[in-house]
Amino acid sequence: MKRGGRILSIGLAAAMGAAMAGCSAGKDTGQPSGADFVQTTVGIYEAEDAVFSGNVQAANPVKDGYSGTGYVEGFQADADSCTFTVTVPEDGFYDLNFVSASSGGEKHNYVSIDGASAGTVYVEESSFTDSGLTRVYLEAGEHEISLSKYWGWIYLDYLEVLTSEPIDERIYEVTAGLCNPNASDETKRLYSYLCDIYGEKFLSGQYCDTGPNGKEFQVIRKATGKTPAVIGLDFIEYTPSRVEHGSKGIATDIAINFWESGGVVTFCWHWNAPSKYLTGQWYSGFYNDYTNIDLAKIMNGEDTEGYELLMEDIDAIAEQLLILQEAKVPILWRPLHEAGGGWFWWGASGPDAYKQLYILLYERLTNEYGLNNLIWVWNGQDAEWYPGDEYVDIIGEDVYPGEKVYTSQVDTYLNAAMNCSTETKLVYMTENGCIFDPDLARRDGAMWGMWCTWSGEFVAKDVAVYTLSEQYTEEYMLIKAYEDEDVITLEDLPDLKTYEIHKDLK
Repeated sequence: MKRGGRILSIGLAAAMGAAMAGCSAGKDTGQPSGADFVQTTVGIYEAEDAVFSGNVQAANPVKDGYSGTGYVEGFQADADSCTFTVTVPEDGFYDLNFVSASSGGEKHNYVSIDGASAGTVYVEESSFTDSGLTRVYLEAGEHEISLSKYWGWIYLDYLEVLTSEPIDERIYEVTAGLCNPNASDETKRLYSYLCDIYGEKFLSGQYCDTGPNGKEFQVIRKATGKTPAVIGLDFIEYTPSRVEHGSKGIATDIAINFWESGGVVTFCWHWNAPSKYLTGQWYSGFYNDYTNIDLAKIMNGEDTEGYELLMEDIDAIAEQLLILQEAKVPILWRPLHEAGGGWFWWGASGPDAYKQLYILLYERLTNEYGLNNLIWVWNGQDAEWYPGDEYVDIIGEDVYPGEKVYTSQVDTYLNAAMNCSTETKLVYMTENGCIFDPDLARRDGAMWGMWCTWSGEFVAKDVAVYTLSEQYTEEYMLIKAYEDEDVITLEDLPDLKTYEIHKDLK
């Protein structure tokens, strides 16, 4: 989900004052830094002069601060949209600034260009303010740019098209070391490799809870002849409130076997709330709608029993992580994901309680359990939820833009790269529906260190015979991505057990 209510400035001169230490890969692509760039407005297009669909219509102005003769409203149903005809003078990158106001609280809405999805824009303020996408590639000439209802309920004033600032190539030079100074050699070797390829290569990843012979991996191998470099797994079935109902986890064994076969392992944890707090389907207890857990009360000391129950849950997962450490398996560890969305209980009490829990989890696993095989992947989806550089190794974004959308999601990438950390950290697409086109990612500068497609219908049909699902990524794009020279598959990985550790990590 997009994080800001402002167009992002991507000049990094002021932000790059930190010493270039850590795992800096020293890459030089020869592109300009943008230090002398002056952004210019290409055109301003009033919404009241655009083309309306569905319920969208010119409003009877009651709000102040608009430009032109008014603004539009009526973003209520899925067919509601406002389309601008825009002309740009030359091929290149442009910023799209939709000046709008919310009719009440946070609102996200879709942007499409010439009928193709380009992303989402976000506004929360009740007054007219900037909300935009950065570095949208447009060929010279005329384009139709539409804003359409996703959450809806906004007032749209105008669209401003501006030239985009060049990307400062230093965002691909990782300055951050591992946040755990006692990280194991296996963890340091993996992290060194991840830093070495960042900005140049994309790790291919796939969630598959039944392992590398599961349906998701099988259909990918059948279509492409390749195997994902990263397997995504979930500790959900080890959570005590699920074990009480007979759940039995197999992910730990899968992880050990995949690492031994030369692959990389990432784990999330759909943390089922303790049974005391379950109010609906027990197997959906990670969703806020099926629990009455109040994390704020737990973290501020009002609910001491809840605190102890959460600690018991952490202990259960720590037991599995210790098994993996004993087997010398480093993990890309992504706990408490998508908190900013609010649909999981750990995000329902706001960023302060969430950050307290994240830091507590880090300190308990790192300092009390001595787990040194974890590379910490933060995936809060909003900079306000960032717990601090000392607790994060990789910044992750989960991206679900719709069906058959192969754009690079550069706006999301740049927001993640620039709005959270004071250092330069790896930025990964930690979950996705569609696989992005590597050609577009290179063109746009969206050098995601990894994609990791979610399981089920995002790649495989739920039928007796394992069959590729093309609902989100069509076969031709799947093949193109896996055959791309800059996409790392399992077959391309070096021996990570002997990979050289960067000297600054020793």
